[in-house]
Amino acid sequence: MSRKLLVALSSLTLAGSLLAGCGAGNGGNAGNASTTPSASASANPQQYGDTGGIKLPIVDKPTTLTWMLVSENTNLQDSMVIKEIEKRTGIKVEVQAYSSQSYKDKLKVVLASGKLPDIFHSQTIPELNKMGGQGALVPINQYLDKLPNFKKLYVDDKDNNWVMKSWSDDKNNLYTWPVYGLQRDVNHGFLYRKDVFDKLGIKEWTNNEEFYQALKKLKAAYPDSYPYASKTKEVIFKDWTYGWGVGGVSYPAYFDEKAKTWKLAYTQPEFKEMLDFMKKLYNEGLMDPEFITDTDASWTAKMTTNNKSFVTFDWIGRLDSFANQVKSQNPDYNLRYGNPVGPTGNIRTLPKIDQFGIVVSNNDKKEAALKLLDYLTSPSGSSLVTMGIEGETYKMENGKPVYPELKELPLVDIKVLEKKYGMWLEVMYLRPNKSSVYYNFTEKEKEAQDKILKNNKFEVADPVLKFTDEETKILAEFRVQLEKASNEFNTKYVIKKEFGESQWKEWQQNAEKLGASKYIDAYNAAQKRFNEAK
Repeated sequence: MSRKLLVALSSLTLAGSLLAGCGAGNGGNAGNASTTPSASASANPQQYGDTGGIKLPIVDKPTTLTWMLVSENTNLQDSMVIKEIEKRTGIKVEVQAYSSQSYKDKLKVVLASGKLPDIFHSQTIPELNKMGGQGALVPINQYLDKLPNFKKLYVDDKDNNWVMKSWSDDKNNLYTWPVYGLQRDVNHGFLYRKDVFDKLGIKEWTNNEEFYQALKKLKAAYPDSYPYASKTKEVIFKDWTYGWGVGGVSYPAYFDEKAKTWKLAYTQPEFKEMLDFMKKLYNEGLMDPEFITDTDASWTAKMTTNNKSFVTFDWIGRLDSFANQVKSQNPDYNLRYGNPVGPTGNIRTLPKIDQFGIVVSNNDKKEAALKLLDYLTSPSGSSLVTMGIEGETYKMENGKPVYPELKELPLVDIKVLEKKYGMWLEVMYLRPNKSSVYYNFTEKEKEAQDKILKNNKFEVADPVLKFTDEETKILAEFRVQLEKASNEFNTKYVIKKEFGESQWKEWQQNAEKLGASKYIDAYNAAQKRFNEAK
């Protein structure tokens, strides 16, 4: 590949990822392996569990692969996971790790250097498809006969094979390796102070009117309080949309299941109903007047001290972290996961398949790199990188992994496992084992999962579409200005008493001038092709 091409590629913007941040490195040419492929793996292919059909060892001669990823660790080459990967597969992984803060900048330098790592990540699908079309990356679809785990998950499975058409380029070449089953079912939602609710005899709400009445009772008992607090600034409008049926992963676009068409959330009557409800809470002093500007620190203080606020929307990890934070001053503090707010009574559906931009460079080691990714997608490989080695690093007790070497720690989470064993390295967890500590819920977190799962209170997931270059340009052109204008209007609508029906109609007209129809037309054109490709 020419240096001119790589310099051009270096100007591409980089996308973030889901769990931590991103990671980096440089060269990707043939390396020197320090060991030969494991003879024991070849003699007994089942000794490492279910490999999904990929044969170990992967290579028949010493091979080193460079893998650019995110980690704060400096000793990954000596970690259990990297050594065990080499033992099982015959591949020595040379980890090029960078902090989440420095990864994006480092990757730009790497792309410009002319020396791509064998495996790296963090760009958007349009960016990767452009690189792939110019010959820098390997099209995965051309190696399906050598990738049994990928093929089973993303080609043969009718629920997942949309990846092959939605993430591929216009020549149907797929360059990015998906991550399967990472998300927990319930990760965010409305949280409330059950201890205060119980003290005042307030029942948990089951609909909007009960939510409103609960906040009124809290305000009556604590006149100086603002019962609902928020620290997500303008994101509050997106977080609440699922309860009104206009949310989705492509927000502000969403797919109307009844009409079978894409619409712009910002201008829908359901969105106005949501704003009207917020406005009602704001006008009656039930919503914190600083909801659009509050910082994490001030919001935390309101939710944990002095009876200032009692209900919010956030991550379920707060249920225990807030209680632990104040247990010495308030041992009765009891934050719980509440029912959804909004007429649908639903929350967002988190994706079964995530896109981190994981790719393999198009060089003489591409087949070994692809097979390594396939092994890490197998039950055997995924267990190694997200749980460890049973009988060596952990043992199972009551269906959960226990780590004897970490028994003195109050909490063993994925960051602890990364530091100790090199587990849970970003983009190595291609199919996390659901028995991993990441899916160990506390009693409060388990209650949150059960509350939503029991009644299947999830909005239907929107289709994932593939856009043409022209459509991508349209979306990029209009999204920023629509989002900026909408956030400004939404805030004014909620806090200004004079804002009402007239201003809403003006906003709808303004949104049209800012490209609302053109933006949604791109989605519906892509949807038409998606339907025809079935």
